[in-house]
Order: sequence, then structure tokens, then C-alpha cells
Amino acid sequence: APESSPTLDPRLLIALGRPVHGDSVTRRTGRALRRLTSSVAQDVAEQTRIARELQQPVTTGRVVAVTSIRGGVGKSTVSALLGRTFNHYRHDLVLTLEADSALGTLPVRMGAEAVRWTCADLAPILTPSMQLTDVTGYLVPVADGGWLLPASRGQVSAPLDMTTYRKVTLALRRHFAVTVVDCECLPGEVARTAMDTAHARVVVAPTTAEGVGATRQVLEWLARLPHSALASTVVALVCGSPDAVLDDKAAAGHLRETGVTVVTVPYDRHLAGGGPIRTELLAQTTRHAVLRLAAEAMGRAVRVR
Repeated sequence: APESSPTLDPRLLIALGRPVHGDSVTRRTGRALRRLTSSVAQDVAEQTRIARELQQPVTTGRVVAVTSIRGGVGKSTVSALLGRTFNHYRHDLVLTLEADSALGTLPVRMGAEAVRWTCADLAPILTPSMQLTDVTGYLVPVADGGWLLPASRGQVSAPLDMTTYRKVTLALRRHFAVTVVDCECLPGEVARTAMDTAHARVVVAPTTAEGVGATRQVLEWLARLPHSALASTVVALVCGSPDAVLDDKAAAGHLRETGVTVVTVPYDRHLAGGGPIRTELLAQTTRHAVLRLAAEAMGRAVRVR
């Protein structure tokens, strides 16, 4: 059995300092004042609709694959946010699976203090006769009740191969209602396989001209797949800087020309700080965007048979 490894060096945890709130004090105060003078009926109706989307029953395990055209644009952060959202709203089991062994940040973002078993370790062990209690013994429980399977133990390791990915996902799907897969970047083999076989796809795009342009090419590739993968794809347009030059509305419009739904995830001070994600510290606009993104992805995953 492999030895457990910390997700972050304890010295780095100390260096992280105290996490900041996604919204400034001024913004939170202004929002509280506006809430006093506005009707909450519309907000309640929207939240109810989104919760209904997220809680749709499934007959077989649904897989939501998350990828991007390059690293560092927020792919693992979006995967962690989706996993946490599904964990919070659904009453069945949710797994967040890391399929990117290139020193990914998913375990840290999910709040895991240590990891032990990886996808590659688990693949030779999984059998059709294993019960849920057998499987969860190899997984990492996360704070909000979900489960995590990392791709590495914080060390440079061999890329996950397609055979291992297929075996692990097929074996675990029968135990988990929803599996969020943090894929490697395109055009990697596992990423292409995951995007081709998933029930819903989330493509994370940075708010830069070259990032949006490359994402548009990915969407056009998805449109050429034989089973119309574009219809079950959502784009998360992530603003990673408070000083972004590209207009997010123009960027979203450029991507929507392919026929996809685009959800803009605004700049968030808490997410930009790195480290474990604490959902109570997310900016209100970020929470709303993530809820919508999760609802859009779940709606597409359920419609695919």
C-alpha cells in the first residue's frame, strides 16, 4: 500500500496566512443595504429553480468532464467548485476525480490534508464485485461530505493513460451518482477521451484574447464529433485578474456564436489567493455563477442517455 503524503508542505500552509473574503467589506455592506430595500421573491424563485436542476435524479452515474486549452486558467478550481456544489445540493454520492497527474492542485482546492491512493494505484485493484464500503476505503473524504480520488501524491509522475482512466471511471460510476473529472489539458489523450465519453462537458476559458480564440477552436472540434458533443458542453469563462483587458461580454458573445452556453465566473479575491476553497468566503457573484454553471452541466448530463 502506498504511504500517505501531505498535499502541501506545512511551511507553505503557514505562509498562506488568513484567507480573504471574495467580496470587500464595502461591497458586502452595500449588498446588505440593497437587500433591505428590494424584494427577495425573485431571488428565491431563481435559487429554487437552480436547486431543482442540481437535484435531478439519475438512473446511472453521470460524468461531468472539466478541461481547458492550457494550464493555470482555473480548471482545477472550477472542478473543485462543481464537486462542492453537487455535494451540497444532492442527496446521493458525488465523487471528484483528478485525471491530471501533472502536480495538479485539485486535492489542495478540495481541502484534503493528505492523499494516499491514486487513480493508477486503484486501477489494478478495482473489481466488479467491490461494494461501496470497499471502494471508499481508497478515497479521500472531503469536508462537505463528498469523495476525492487524486491522480498523484504531490510528485511528478507518469501521465494517466487512457486504459487506466476508462477502467477507473467505469468501475466507480456505478457507486456515485455524479463524478466530476478534472481532466488534463487538451489535446491530451485522456482529455480527449474524457470529453468524448462524458455526459456533460465544461470547458474552462481564460478571459484573454488568445485563450478565447483557442477555446473557440476546441468548441468547433466538439461540434465535429459524431454524437454532437457540443450540445452537452458549457463554457466557464474565468476572470483570473481584477485588471483584465478583454471585455468579458464580448468574449462570451464570441464563444456563444458556436451555440454553447457561456457562464462568466468573475474575479474573486478568495479564489485568487490559492489554498483550500472555503465556500462561505466566496463572493456572492461567484456563488451565483458557480450555481448556474453546475445547474447547466447537470441539466445536460441528465438529458444524455
